[in-house]
Amino acid sequence: MRRDAVLEIGCEEIPARFMPDALSSLRALAGDLLSRERLKFDRLVAYGTPRRLVLYISNLNDTQDEAVRQVRGPAKRVAFDESGKPTKAALGFAKAQGIPVEELVIRADERGEYVYAELRQPGESAAVVLGKVFPRLIGSLPFPRTMRWGDSEMRFVRPVRWLLALFGNQVVEFEVDGVSSGDITFGHRFLSPGPVRLGRAEDYVATMRGLSVLVDPAERRESILAQASRLAAQAGGRVVAGDDLLSEIVFLCEHPRGMLGRFDREFLSIPRAVLTTTMEKHQRYLPVEDESGRLLPCFIAFRDGGDLNIEGVTRGNERVLRARLSDARFFYDEDRKIPLEGYLDRLSGIMFLGGLGTVRDKVDRLVRLVEHLARQLGVSDEITGIAKRAALLCKADLATNMVREFTELQGVMGREYAISSGEDPGVAEAIFEHYLPRSSDDALPGSPAGAILSIADKADTIVACFLAGLEPTGSQDPYALRRQASGIISTIVAQSLKLSLGDLVGVAARGLLQQGLSGESPQDLDERVLDFMAGRLKGYLLERDVRYDLVDAVIAAGFDDIAGAVKRAYALKDFSGKEEFQLMATGFTRAANIAGTVAEAPVDESLLVEDAERALYGAYVEAARRVRDLARRDDPAEMIRAFAELASPIDRFFTEVLVMAEDERIRRNRLNLLAGIAALMKGVADMSKVVVKSG
Repeated sequence: MRRDAVLEIGCEEIPARFMPDALSSLRALAGDLLSRERLKFDRLVAYGTPRRLVLYISNLNDTQDEAVRQVRGPAKRVAFDESGKPTKAALGFAKAQGIPVEELVIRADERGEYVYAELRQPGESAAVVLGKVFPRLIGSLPFPRTMRWGDSEMRFVRPVRWLLALFGNQVVEFEVDGVSSGDITFGHRFLSPGPVRLGRAEDYVATMRGLSVLVDPAERRESILAQASRLAAQAGGRVVAGDDLLSEIVFLCEHPRGMLGRFDREFLSIPRAVLTTTMEKHQRYLPVEDESGRLLPCFIAFRDGGDLNIEGVTRGNERVLRARLSDARFFYDEDRKIPLEGYLDRLSGIMFLGGLGTVRDKVDRLVRLVEHLARQLGVSDEITGIAKRAALLCKADLATNMVREFTELQGVMGREYAISSGEDPGVAEAIFEHYLPRSSDDALPGSPAGAILSIADKADTIVACFLAGLEPTGSQDPYALRRQASGIISTIVAQSLKLSLGDLVGVAARGLLQQGLSGESPQDLDERVLDFMAGRLKGYLLERDVRYDLVDAVIAAGFDDIAGAVKRAYALKDFSGKEEFQLMATGFTRAANIAGTVAEAPVDESLLVEDAERALYGAYVEAARRVRDLARRDDPAEMIRAFAELASPIDRFFTEVLVMAEDERIRRNRLNLLAGIAALMKGVADMSKVVVKSG
């Protein structure tokens, strides 16, 4: 027989940002624990609200599956005589295992045939097993931050107040940190206060809905969107609902109730980004816009509760937003009284990183680094001028009132104030774009000047942090250097920029060292940063489904040209699915291994005495000619095809020719040929890193 089971962990309010990962972990850990305990089920679902974490198990077996343990005994030839009758050894082994000798089985392995006893252990009841599993599950749930609460010995995200645990209509008995499980749950704190006894696990979701708690986050999300759309339509608009804010609202409410609030139309003169940031980030309100995408003077807020005094609650939210927007308008008006360039001197009073000077010092470095990058990339004087001007002004908004109050608007307000100060639109856009990408799924800089400044800014920050000993360690990355490194790689690839990573890092390091900020050897600093960048490039390629060994092969061949390395990786990935890839990989790896450290030297054709080596040499000469031409055209895909044409001649060479000939001159000549072949592919991939499939 099968029944449903439910575990509800009742807590004080859990931070909304913790909930999505917590529910994923709850489901994954539960599935693993139940599988280990041989408990079969149809489906696992994790629900959650601010006050509860819920695991719902559908169609769980009444008992564990039977466990079978194999115990090896004596060899068959010892256990049975020539007529097949059991010997004393077999009888003694069966008696020791507590089974009749007739139940012994014979199994063969690499060591021969042996007698085995199959010991069967009946499964325990599901309720008993769950009583062991649930406490382990609760104790193993990971959260970004936990602590001990009161006299508690267990670390948890918030104090546990109750535990509901049912298998069908049976209570699953256990205790966690002084809290005993039972059949009691609690409804909404205000709409359905007090304890409620649950009769069956199967009734859990419906019962909670009756107690004004929507335990399913998907159901709450649907309710929030439906209410928001209806309220926005009342205002003649449509709701602006980002996924992050929606997720946060979902986990701030057990019973979401929407309300339509309004604010003075005059506030619409404030830049849209300021309005939406104030509403979304600071108040968790959903903005409303008209069909053309212009904001309307209204918003949608949600409370965790019902209709009681909803008008008063709406007015209260309106007052709060009005005060926020009044502050924002004051900051905006005050900031524009001086041009953006007027804030530069104030950057001298803002520290960049401990021991690494001020933000103004960083700006001076960026101007020089941007000029160097523009020269290396060969961009026009116009783009260079825009990039340099943007570099000078890109951090100026950090000294403004608005950004000091709303730090997430850095770059956004820089663009706004640049435009209002009469700066070139390209400068304004580059100021905004230099912060991109701000996350893995964010947009990349779209303009050449923005891309150059973005790369320069991130490179300076990465090198500065390494200089200060602030590089990432394990899961700790307080300055988001991994994200910034990935941003550099993504921007270079997206814009197909032909620049030297080593040069970029070296110039950035010299800029810091010239300001007297450290006595570290520039070479040591460069090597540490480049190793870090290699790791980020590896991650970038793995995320795009390039096989790990192909990634290693490409990076080992060099990654100074990031865009080129990525292009080589994609070309190698595409070719790796072809039949000739394995033969090519094997041949080039063998050639490199045998040639060893032999320096590339000319091949003497007169010493090529075997047909196979003459054929290989002819193919090599033709391939080398093609590869040189293809390298100039930056076409790694065709280069790899040229290499592949050497696979068969290489294979024939190793089959028919003895490389280590007795004649030293012939032996040396053959090694020179192999060294030349190995060197041919070194600029594309180190094939010794490729995992060749056997068979």
